[in-house]
Amino acid sequence: MKHLVIIGAVWPEPNSTAAGSRMLQLISLFQKQGYEITFLCSASKSEFSFDLSTISVQTKVIQLNDSSFDIEITVLNPDVVLFDRFMIEEQYGWRVMENCPNALRILDTEDLHFLRKAREMAFKQNRELVFEDYISDVFKREMASIYRCDLTLLISEYEMQLATETFKIDVSLLYYLPFLSEEINPNVPKFKERNHFISIGNFLHEPNWQTVLQLKKHWKFIKKQLPEAELHVYGAYVTEKAKQLHNEKEGFLIKGRAESVTEVYAKSRVLLAPIPYGAGLKGKLFEAMQLGLPSITTKMGAEGMHGNLDWNGFISDENDFVKKAFELYKDKSHWETAQKNGYEIIEKRFKKELFERDFMNQVENLQENLKNHRTQNFFGQILQHQSLQSTKYMSKWIEAKNI
Repeated sequence: MKHLVIIGAVWPEPNSTAAGSRMLQLISLFQKQGYEITFLCSASKSEFSFDLSTISVQTKVIQLNDSSFDIEITVLNPDVVLFDRFMIEEQYGWRVMENCPNALRILDTEDLHFLRKAREMAFKQNRELVFEDYISDVFKREMASIYRCDLTLLISEYEMQLATETFKIDVSLLYYLPFLSEEINPNVPKFKERNHFISIGNFLHEPNWQTVLQLKKHWKFIKKQLPEAELHVYGAYVTEKAKQLHNEKEGFLIKGRAESVTEVYAKSRVLLAPIPYGAGLKGKLFEAMQLGLPSITTKMGAEGMHGNLDWNGFISDENDFVKKAFELYKDKSHWETAQKNGYEIIEKRFKKELFERDFMNQVENLQENLKNHRTQNFFGQILQHQSLQSTKYMSKWIEAKNI
């Protein structure tokens, strides 16, 4: 039996973040191919952390900047190691390379952090993004991590295009693997059985907080046209500044963590997501399409999701967001068409069967041809020799200092 070791940035919380759901999808793919899986993490667990033992995944708590990891990974002796975000590869990649040189190293980006950082900078400075915004320290670190790994998973077609066309990363080092959908259940409440608007997103994620601020700005105009409507804002880890936006009279209600996304989506008529910036795919919009909930979002929110297909509602700029919210909320025909569009997007672009076999074939082929694959990755070899050594000795210095 082959062995996959996942080194996590955090313990997965699928009910709190899209990243948590994504991690469980990856675990499922490898388990279907008969892999034994061990999940390692140095972070503390929360009460909302998923119990990985319920899906037969072994877990171990590891120490950051500690040579005990060397012993741990040597004993585990994995065939494949998956790093959860580039920061984890920076911290543990050199140890994996030294102790398990024949293990296939995979980086799951979740989204391209440097892209999100560049867009955040442009947004907060109220200007258009320019190429120089990309070239940050985060960009250099993330790119180095990509080249040091044997394969990097990108979740968005847009990010795949950016990586290969703009930054000329060889396609052999990358794999497009989006969110994956199981079977769709079309037996959800109908238009007349639903009420109110909804928004959802982890409040610790800065783009989600900025989205809530955009909603607050739009809501008074929507409420004026639809006085009976409310906006229910859900999300884990509600901050104090978010709580201050709660206003019963205005119908702007900060609800906090949703115990069941399926249930709150089923009650709602329209999802509002005026996302100003970000990267990757938006889990809230993906789940909305799966669960038959039409949405209104921005071009940024819909990026990489619908291809040439019609959106699950409207993609709206700031000028007509309120108008589109009113139209989708009140027009049964438009709403039902939007719902069908969402189902079609899921069926044609995110169905699990479209990706799982090809992805696992890619993993198997890389394992069989690992030496040749690494020989062709010249930049990776250079970075292993140079930047990896600096990361290595910084970690050793921290460990010695802590003794």
